[in-house]
Amino acid sequence: MKITLIKKLKIQVEKLKKCRKCPQMHPPSVSGKAVLSKVLLVGQAPGDKEPKLGRPFAWTAGKTLFNWFNRASGMNEEQFRSSIYMAAVCRCFPGKQAKGGDRLPSPEEVRSCSVWLKKEIDILKPDLVIPVGKLAISQFIPLQKLNQIIGKKFKTSKAGQSFELIPLPHPSGASPWHRIEPGKSLLKKALKLIVNHPAFQRLEKNGI
Repeated sequence: MKITLIKKLKIQVEKLKKCRKCPQMHPPSVSGKAVLSKVLLVGQAPGDKEPKLGRPFAWTAGKTLFNWFNRASGMNEEQFRSSIYMAAVCRCFPGKQAKGGDRLPSPEEVRSCSVWLKKEIDILKPDLVIPVGKLAISQFIPLQKLNQIIGKKFKTSKAGQSFELIPLPHPSGASPWHRIEPGKSLLKKALKLIVNHPAFQRLEKNGI
């Protein structure tokens, strides 16, 4: 059964990398490793560096994200990528806005790309989902102010699967939210909830 699921996931990742459905997006699509994990991290969309480097969270925001988890659990970047499935709302770089900064994916692009996330949830049947940033959080629960949702755990479902959701703010250098109060303390609380979650604990017990 496990071999079959790994095969399904590898096929999913290979199909995803070939996707060219959205004309305004900038391929290639970016995907994490085909990791059969009960913990699923969902980002927003890759930046301009990720397609060149071939992995999600490969630049400045990624360094911040992996540093969060290293401080909270001792898990380094390599261990994280090898034990947690890394997905996103949109898998291609959306391009830049006219006034600088990355373009926000359109609702149509989000809907089009959602088939990949739904399929991944169907294959993995995660126990814990970690959405990173407002766009990712809004795919699972109604979006509120970060102060009202970071540091909390939610029971929700998607693609016919039920799981627990622990949101994180986006680790962007452009946003000071996670570096000042109350964001700093709420981030610490959220990370503690994640590393103490049974699904995350099982990763560590398996030697990851």
